[in-house]
Amino acid sequence: MIPDPVGVSVRTWEPLVAAGVERRFRAGDVLLRQGDPPQYVLLLMAGRVKALLTLPDGEVLLLAVRGPGELLGEIAVLGGEDRSATVIAVDACVTRVLAADRFRALLRSSGAETELLRRAMRRLREGEAWRAETAALPAGPRVVRALLRLAVPGGDGPLDVGLGQLEIGQAVGLSRGVVAAELAHLRELGVVSTERGRTVITDPPRLRALAASGRGSV
Repeated sequence: MIPDPVGVSVRTWEPLVAAGVERRFRAGDVLLRQGDPPQYVLLLMAGRVKALLTLPDGEVLLLAVRGPGELLGEIAVLGGEDRSATVIAVDACVTRVLAADRFRALLRSSGAETELLRRAMRRLREGEAWRAETAALPAGPRVVRALLRLAVPGGDGPLDVGLGQLEIGQAVGLSRGVVAAELAHLRELGVVSTERGRTVITDPPRLRALAASGRGSV
């Protein structure tokens, strides 16, 4: 089953899927590596991935978690620059691989280049807005909003974020200890459950209410 595309039209997505070659990854595998040349794009058909940026001083930032229907690595291919982040499988993933030249040719033939460039710019602006917002927030609201941002979209049932304390801290610039304390508070409120390397949002509507309130508790 072909997943619905995220951020691109079905008209653009389906020819890319049809032209790609299936490749599977295990949880923990590297799909794209920061600094590598942009030789291909990936279309994520199943599973989740996380995007990590390593800064010159060695600090690691968690940029995003993506789910089925996402294009991966297209910004580097469109810009002709080396990969800007490393993408790692959170779960077992099924992808379609499309060589960079073939990807660009399909975009030209379908007239979808502008659509993909706008999508790339929108994602960059979203990332900048997120970093500016979190820099001004105390720890509680940072963690709450990060959980909602990093969870793959779904309904009002439990959402598996698939990340542990260290990775959540990497997303919002907080230490593992601070994140652990905030998650303990959210567990007491009954909105999350945690186990080693995994966080589940058990009450998404209430967590969204926390995020809207700008506080870490209600």
